[in-house]
Amino acid sequence: MPRPNNMRAEIEHLLDDQITKLIPVNGGDITRSFILKTVAKGTFFVKSLPDAPQNMFSTEAIGLAALGDTGEIATPAVIAAGTEWLILEYIETSPPTTAFWELFARQLGRLHRIPQPDFGFEVNNYCGKTPQINTITSSGHEFFAKQRIGFQADLSLRKGLLSTDDRRLIDNLASRLRNLIPEQAPSLIHGDLWPGNHLCSNKGTPVLIDPSTHRGWAEAEIAMTTLFGGFPESFYQAYLEANPLNPGWQERLPLYNLYHLLNHLNLFGSSYHSRVMDIVKRYS
Repeated sequence: MPRPNNMRAEIEHLLDDQITKLIPVNGGDITRSFILKTVAKGTFFVKSLPDAPQNMFSTEAIGLAALGDTGEIATPAVIAAGTEWLILEYIETSPPTTAFWELFARQLGRLHRIPQPDFGFEVNNYCGKTPQINTITSSGHEFFAKQRIGFQADLSLRKGLLSTDDRRLIDNLASRLRNLIPEQAPSLIHGDLWPGNHLCSNKGTPVLIDPSTHRGWAEAEIAMTTLFGGFPESFYQAYLEANPLNPGWQERLPLYNLYHLLNHLNLFGSSYHSRVMDIVKRYS
């Protein structure tokens, strides 16, 4: 549970304002969220996690700024980042329409088309609570093999969630990525774009939240949108018009999602083991 009294005092001091309401918001597997109302400065959104890694929220703030600063897609303004909390602009929301999904797709496609110098990011950050290593790399295949699949698989092995035989199969798959995934330029991506990590504002515009920002493959971003329910077909049609993908991209989606399923294995336990190994065996 968050420590609301400590958090409240810290935030009131930072904002130089008095909190009148701190309303819990449902949702979120990792953090607790609140709508925060103040006397003079309005309404904010707060995420909190007691005993969070020291730089978890500060690196999220950096990622939000990197995405928003492109001018292609909105993110909430960061008000302040503490060790155990993040204060964001409060976004009034509305139900998404077909026009929203098409706009979202075009904006995401334009974001992905912005030329990037390399793979990685200026800081390491987090995917959920799991560290995400973003060492700058010129090769997308090396980046994905070592800093995505390999890093997560090592964690799973140390936790006893993968066997040494499982790990060997994953190593073999990682060594063959160049045969399975075509060369692609790096794109600035959200990094964890499942259906819960975006908003439709009350103006009908897309807003990205809870990113694991880095420069990676656009196809990997699209893969994550399909992992837990997916987006409407109109989104994918509009995205491909804005940023056409290489032929065969649909067949590669589970391969990219191996990263996120390994992460879920590490975060939530052995119920994800069979999904991980089904993908490994499919591409072996």
